[in-house]
Amino acid sequence: MTEASAAERARSRPAILTVDDDVSVSRAVARDLRRQYGERYRIVRAESGEQALDALREMKLRGDRVAVLLADFRMPGMNGLEFLEQAMDLFPTARRVLLTAYADTNAAIDAINVVDLDHYLLKPWDPPQEKLYPVVDALLEAWAATDHSPVAETRVVGHRWSARSYEVRDFLARNQVPYRWYLCDEPEATRLLAAARASTDTLPVVIIPDGTALTDPSDGELADRVGLSTTPAEDFYDVVVIGGGPAGLGSAVYAASEGLRTVLVERMATGGQAGQSSRIENYLGFPDGVSGAQLTDRARRQAVKFGAEVLTTRDAVALAVEGPARTVRFGDGQEISAHTVVLATGVSYRQLTAPGLAEFTGRGVFYGSALTEAPSCSGQDVYIVGGANSAGQAAMHFARHARRVTLTVRGPSLEASMSHYLIQQIAAVDTITVRPCTEVIAAEGDGHLERLTLRDNATGETETVDSQWLFVFIGAAPRTDWLDGVLARDAGGFLLTGPDLMVDGSRPAGWTLSRDPYHLETSVPGVFVAGDARAESVKRVASAVGEGAMAIALVHRYLAGH
Repeated sequence: MTEASAAERARSRPAILTVDDDVSVSRAVARDLRRQYGERYRIVRAESGEQALDALREMKLRGDRVAVLLADFRMPGMNGLEFLEQAMDLFPTARRVLLTAYADTNAAIDAINVVDLDHYLLKPWDPPQEKLYPVVDALLEAWAATDHSPVAETRVVGHRWSARSYEVRDFLARNQVPYRWYLCDEPEATRLLAAARASTDTLPVVIIPDGTALTDPSDGELADRVGLSTTPAEDFYDVVVIGGGPAGLGSAVYAASEGLRTVLVERMATGGQAGQSSRIENYLGFPDGVSGAQLTDRARRQAVKFGAEVLTTRDAVALAVEGPARTVRFGDGQEISAHTVVLATGVSYRQLTAPGLAEFTGRGVFYGSALTEAPSCSGQDVYIVGGANSAGQAAMHFARHARRVTLTVRGPSLEASMSHYLIQQIAAVDTITVRPCTEVIAAEGDGHLERLTLRDNATGETETVDSQWLFVFIGAAPRTDWLDGVLARDAGGFLLTGPDLMVDGSRPAGWTLSRDPYHLETSVPGVFVAGDARAESVKRVASAVGEGAMAIALVHRYLAGH
């Protein structure tokens, strides 16, 4: 092998970069990494943050891949946190690790929110078999699942303020489909539209990796063409799970792992509201926090590994009882049947009804965090409506991009609805302002959001502010209208289960079994509910996952003898 070909082969391997100003430590880290990963990864060592950035810039120009960055916290000139913050711009998918001494753990924890840190390691890391390699193994696995090169990218051409263009991008992002976004007035977009024989009147245009151009495709067409599964492999299952949030994924994982023929049906993408969260920090087992997308993607892959089918873009519109079968019908007329059904449909954010907001939905007004929009907010003013954890997590995320983030809350403070740790984090960020007793009462703009009118409910005063970005996190409307008349619901539309169905000791009308409904069982035997759609449920990710698992335990009891 020639020297040139050997160098080319080395560059084809993804890199693990380590930087420490202490030469002996730098060499020791590189040595341990090379012993374990040298055959599959290129180990790059630097002795200062600037030297490491120079190496990363060269790798970026060559098209190299970087899987993991390990940086020492205490370095002169540029500390590890400052280095990782700049390195993110060059290789945003690389996993980030901070090497710290015990005295620096508080700084490491703060770094989680600044650079979306994946892990911090205490020095010394001996023995590496126990303290270093398991951490790096997990990071490499996570990186490999989200970073593939060369990437067969889907390309999307659209208008900046087109609601459908936003929906397409959001659909691809939430389904982990790599894509590149082109504004329609960019030169490359013009070339793509000409090649597709399309015009700006037919946006968005999606060019899939095989070169096929799709003009304003539906979600179902898009799913089919980018390789997502939309058609069930069988006609009958042991359990159908409706909804792919934490509760549904929990059910799918436990059902499939226990040998039940399982299919999970999701109308858009797995993850639900939790999947859109920029960071979940109070979920058991993740002391450094985890993004909602990472957590739910791991759960989806886990369910598939155990044999569960996952179908996307299938909208359930009816549930029928046909003898021992439970049949779910979809909007396109197709249906799927099973012995049991787990409903994990979750909730939707309620719509703001202020004048002007409806016409700007997807054009400056977004329900949920809309993480795909965060980079576009750079240097601008962002307004967020809501006082629960989802709104707080979004405020922390957008503060990394926006000039200022204003969190408007109807109540007098955040204490009643937001976790204490999140309130403290928000208070420590200078660019986030919390406005209590405040409502958005109007929106204006020419083709997209440009101005908001705010009212201080304590004083009655109103104020008009300039902003192109409003993200709404209010209330929880259960997605259960399609079950009206079939299953018992409370006044808010949440599904009643177990003891809540018993009235004066009597079982629900139409109940055919000699036993009482199980704890998560609805008014129809064999149909269970898990997560936010259930009446009186605890609106937390951990409880949703727990209910998903518990529902499968009850499914087993039902299948064993009703």
